[in-house]
Amino acid sequence: MKNFKITSFVTISLFLLLVILDTTVGIPLWWYIVLLILWFTIMALGSFNMSWGFYLKAFTSNPTIIQKKIAITFDDGPNPEFTPKVLDILKQYNAKATFFCIGENVERYPEIFKAIVAQGHTVGNHSFSHELMIDFNSTENWLDEIKQTENAIHKITSKKTTLFRPPFGVTTPKLAQALTITEHQVIGWSIRSFDTVIKNPERIIKRITKQLQPGAVILLHDKQSNVLPVLEHLLQVFQKQDYQAVTINELLHEN
Repeated sequence: MKNFKITSFVTISLFLLLVILDTTVGIPLWWYIVLLILWFTIMALGSFNMSWGFYLKAFTSNPTIIQKKIAITFDDGPNPEFTPKVLDILKQYNAKATFFCIGENVERYPEIFKAIVAQGHTVGNHSFSHELMIDFNSTENWLDEIKQTENAIHKITSKKTTLFRPPFGVTTPKLAQALTITEHQVIGWSIRSFDTVIKNPERIIKRITKQLQPGAVILLHDKQSNVLPVLEHLLQVFQKQDYQAVTINELLHEN
């Protein structure tokens, strides 16, 4: 939020300066247009880059870590077809992960959600609906989305999560205001697999493995078929390179 406030202050100051100069020497209209385009571009880039910390502070990796530990995270589950298979693969390789769950899916598939928790994985809040236009929510609507998911999680586990991942990885001032109230820790990523766009598992694996480093956070989705070969291959690479797959909580508190 600090970066957002600074950018807004500078933009307003430049606009007022243009107005003052316009009354004395005259300023072409295109100067105002350029300033507006620049402001909009910075706002948009800030929304889509959690590592910038533009609207809120997000944990995207632990660059201070020395041990070869990496967090694998999954978005959009629980999924009845693929999440159980993901859990089987993780169990086979003795790996832990973090699942950012959609509240509606938690309510639809409580037994799968229970299995995630029972196997020692961490769960996080990923909104209740994850609808296409969710990023235009008001603060009040964001609070409803977050609280509904927390209620769904609490109903099953008697616990609430402290972690939140924004749908589509987009942050806004309204979301920042809501999270200030709920006090969730925002979690991003340092390695984006683009597994929802790239369907070829080999291409996804290549994209991920060339970016591996201690403290990294990998983004995957447990809602589609390509996650299964990608996960198994990735965990085999971890074994060969002596990496350990841990939860976000462990990576957060590792010095």
